[in-house]
Amino acid sequence: MRAVGYFRETGSGQPLAEQSRAFLDFCHQNGYEAAATFLDGAAAAGDYTGYRQLIEFLKGRPDRGFTVVAVSSLGCLGSDLRETARRYFQLASLGVKVMCLEDGADPGSSLLSLWTESKDERLGQKVQAAMRRKAVKGEVLGRPPFGYQVGPRRRLEVVPEEAAVVRYIFRLYLRDGLGIRLIARRLNEEGVRTHRKGLWSMVTVRDILRNRTYLGTYSRFGVRVPASHPALISNDDFRRVQERLNSRRQEKAERQTSLFLLSGLAYCGYCGNKMIGVSRRQHWRRRDGSEKWAEYRYYQCESRTNRSLCDYHTRRAGQLEQEVREALLREEPLAVVVTVPKAGDDAAVLKEAEDRCRRLRGRLRRLDKRLEEHMDAAARGRLSDQRMRSLGVAVAAEGLSLEDSLAEAERFVKQQVTAAERQQQKEQALARLRHDWDHLAPPEQQALLGELLERVVVWDDNIRIMLRL
Repeated sequence: MRAVGYFRETGSGQPLAEQSRAFLDFCHQNGYEAAATFLDGAAAAGDYTGYRQLIEFLKGRPDRGFTVVAVSSLGCLGSDLRETARRYFQLASLGVKVMCLEDGADPGSSLLSLWTESKDERLGQKVQAAMRRKAVKGEVLGRPPFGYQVGPRRRLEVVPEEAAVVRYIFRLYLRDGLGIRLIARRLNEEGVRTHRKGLWSMVTVRDILRNRTYLGTYSRFGVRVPASHPALISNDDFRRVQERLNSRRQEKAERQTSLFLLSGLAYCGYCGNKMIGVSRRQHWRRRDGSEKWAEYRYYQCESRTNRSLCDYHTRRAGQLEQEVREALLREEPLAVVVTVPKAGDDAAVLKEAEDRCRRLRGRLRRLDKRLEEHMDAAARGRLSDQRMRSLGVAVAAEGLSLEDSLAEAERFVKQQVTAAERQQQKEQALARLRHDWDHLAPPEQQALLGELLERVVVWDDNIRIMLRL
């Protein structure tokens, strides 16, 4: 068993030299092989180079499942409790065991206790109790669902015009047999609008069909109040709708999904919206009684798919992907209908890289918030310790990946890659596209196209591609 030490100079704790000596004594007493020590001084000011080196060291070890990371205390991992929790779960996500030098215990066992103590639960409990009291009375909390409005006594009251639309949606789905997409299309064609006067989509229609409020039952904060307001849909109709929705979900889950290589890159040339990959299966019976299945994969304008806007513009997936690849590899100048402009000059490329850094930092902040929510839920007893650890490890693993992407993006910004360097990167990517394409797995093919392409604008009979490099 190997041990790795990580120590940080906090100003009020032991000097780094003493922590290092304590680590060697710890290894000697427990029979561990001291593999390495990583240090962050008090002057690091949030840089924490030693911790990043520790992470890279662990990633490069195939035997990290047999590695212990020793720290002087839980506080050594971060300057505050949120950072400490993030780093503890990052180490756990790499499969290593974290131990404290003082008692040889896993400091994670005390992490939740410290988190609970740091939160003022009394205020939150009072707010929750007040919300539950309102919910028990059937008083509306938040925005009312489509078909209702908030009355003078904070109860749901029927809006006749909207209620008619709700019943219409259920009838179209249950009795007329229309799918969710066709219902959205029908509503938009008839000029019906949502709560916010917007267009209907598959999501908004599905939310209507799933909402139990239309049974006359109000549910909030774990409180259910039957018959708190007038029902719009009968129990029998609602049950039959759920059965059909669930059966459709199971059918989709059983299908093997295929990767669409141009996902996120293809845009409709007519309305400018994204094109999404769609799979359709057909089943028919031959004259001899045998059955035959066929699957069709194509790209279709998202406006058409979700809202039934735009015209019916589709391209077969395999043909479009091959056409894009051939356009990238074409040696002679491209035809007029297939042009390859630069995504931008050096300044534009640098701005895009800086924007990417900002987006990645935003995603990391949201991950911190998610981890904090999981910790809060565990502190309130809503999550078991095991479930909390599982969720924390998952969030931390995603965070490590994002931190790597952010570090790479920041290096790109600092280097201010020149046009010549971009040209070299482009040539290397094109060489892989030309020589290695058939040997790449679909996710690798998709990543390679994403490395080369900024976007692909698609019309019925031609395309226009923009290079990222």
